[in-house]
Amino acid sequence: MADWERFRKNHYDLLGNAMVKNLEKKGYKALYVATADKAKDSVLGLIPEGASVGIPGSVTIRELGLLEELEKRGNQVVHHWDPSLAGEERLKRLRDELLCDVFLTSANAITIDGTIVNIDGNGNRVAGMAWAMGKIIYVIGMNKVCPGDVDAAIARVKNFATPPNAMRLNIKTPCASLGYCVDCDSPERVCRAMLVLERAPSGRECHVILVGETLGF
Repeated sequence: MADWERFRKNHYDLLGNAMVKNLEKKGYKALYVATADKAKDSVLGLIPEGASVGIPGSVTIRELGLLEELEKRGNQVVHHWDPSLAGEERLKRLRDELLCDVFLTSANAITIDGTIVNIDGNGNRVAGMAWAMGKIIYVIGMNKVCPGDVDAAIARVKNFATPPNAMRLNIKTPCASLGYCVDCDSPERVCRAMLVLERAPSGRECHVILVGETLGF
């Protein structure tokens, strides 16, 4: 391992373990792992084999290969990233994601003190992150950590998460062509619904797994 890689890893390890303590104070069951493989194993360990799992539009969860791994294991996986879905069928799938035994997602940004921020277009993901009926698991790469307050986290979402996400969705917003946010009035604007989780949602088990790698947007 080159020195710069070791220093980056050491930094993530120190910061991640400090953030675990902050998240635990906010009511989460929190864990820091150094690698994506360990994150995958940790998630699978939290999900019973017979459980249904709702997965919203999360690049992180798909990068980890969890959708395929859960299906291979026999879990019922409910997700709407199926190009053949349309109309009422797609809306039903979006609703059903929220009603699963486990809601498995990431987040756009997290502050060092453990405040989680997400911005949505349809609002389905922020709904699940706050209100999903079963266990909620947030898997967050350390690239999404913001060394500031909620305003810094929002700026991170709008300038580093939304532009590549708009490109992925082939949405013609200004940020998709400029690479940064101009607070547009585009009819295709994807920054429409924002969730700030100051504490773990009450009434259910909420887990945060921080991963010492770059994952998602």
